[in-house]
Amino acid sequence: MIQHILIRNFAVIENTEFDLEDGLNVITGETGSGKSIVVGAVSLALGSRADSSFVRFGEKKALIQLSAEVDGEEYVITREIAASGKNLCKINGQIVTLGEVSALARRIADIHGQYDNQTLLDPDQHIHLLDRFHSTRLTPARSDFETAYHSYKEIRSRLEQLLREEREGRKQSDFYRFELNEIRRAAPVPGEDEELEEQISLLQNSEKIYAAVEQACSLLDGPDQSILSALGQIQHQLSGITSYSQNIQDVVDSIEASFFSLQDASSQLTSLQEKAVYSPAELDRCIARLNQIDDLKKKYGDSIKEILAYAETLEFRLDAAEHFDERKAELQAKAKAALTLLRQRAAVLTLARKEAAAQLGDAIQKELHDLNFNDARLEIQVSPAPSITQDGADHVEIMISTNPGEPLKPLAKVASGGEISRVMLAIKNVTGTSDQIPTMIFDE
Repeated sequence: MIQHILIRNFAVIENTEFDLEDGLNVITGETGSGKSIVVGAVSLALGSRADSSFVRFGEKKALIQLSAEVDGEEYVITREIAASGKNLCKINGQIVTLGEVSALARRIADIHGQYDNQTLLDPDQHIHLLDRFHSTRLTPARSDFETAYHSYKEIRSRLEQLLREEREGRKQSDFYRFELNEIRRAAPVPGEDEELEEQISLLQNSEKIYAAVEQACSLLDGPDQSILSALGQIQHQLSGITSYSQNIQDVVDSIEASFFSLQDASSQLTSLQEKAVYSPAELDRCIARLNQIDDLKKKYGDSIKEILAYAETLEFRLDAAEHFDERKAELQAKAKAALTLLRQRAAVLTLARKEAAAQLGDAIQKELHDLNFNDARLEIQVSPAPSITQDGADHVEIMISTNPGEPLKPLAKVASGGEISRVMLAIKNVTGTSDQIPTMIFDE
């Protein structure tokens, strides 16, 4: 529990410190006297966010320090907030992060502010209050339920997506089949467009190419004196004297290599000469084929590779459309099994909640009687929710009767502000015991 608190230069507080004893400690004062400022200072020491506005006017820094005992160990938490905006956290004199302070604070105290009572006015929050109270029993049951819930939702999502695809797929199947047949009939081959462009260039410039290649062939290996015949003669003349000098042998070897390279070049030129023969029919065929491929590119992709990839996608979609019934039946069976498991897990969670609700309701009512709320009758009702949600199949609501003979009614509808405060005090006392939090702080 918290044993000592020191506050310096915090808001309107210049310097104060006090000890806390076991049991109930009360700080009283008129409205505006600074009671909530004390609670705010303690909240800062326990890890809440701070800024320079908390520093007392004219001072350089504010200091909040508290000592507490947790599980038999003594801790001193120090929080300094500078007017410049910097702040420092320490535990037992060692500088630590704000996260480390917050982690320790969760074991030290629970602070309840003036406006926290609003959670009791929201029935949707009552289920979380119940689950936190009996966490030892409810947390495993809720965890099992949440696993089943997310599994069911995932399968249902896949089934709904499939049904949407089925409706859309049946509409699109004929169109997909038309597109696929168009690509299959054209049967484009990767690299074919580049070869066609080269062939068209050759055919369109065949006359110029033929003349240049013919002259080159004649120079290399023509009937008159040619480069190849000249090299052959040079090689023949020098081969007879290679034995006299290694240098001569090297020259002959170089001429021989050049001869064979030029011979290959001559063969390639001859092949080009044959291809360069102008053929209007062949040119028309190549242009028509390239246009066909270009039309496919406009519809299905920027390259033949993309066109073929799109064809594979069409095949997948058509195959999926043809097997929709099988996939739907499979997912429907999985969804049915998942829903059965979800309902079973929800039933286990409901049973655990009803047991916990009875215990929590009795404990709160006892606390209310100790708070001189002797005529109060309180019950936590667990009823079926309209549908299964991520919180389970239950609707949890705190019901209360404040006068003898009156029926139980929703707390949020019948309790006054003072009654709400007493109910919250009773709840905090009960849940604080189960949470094993040694200090509970209430601000009005």
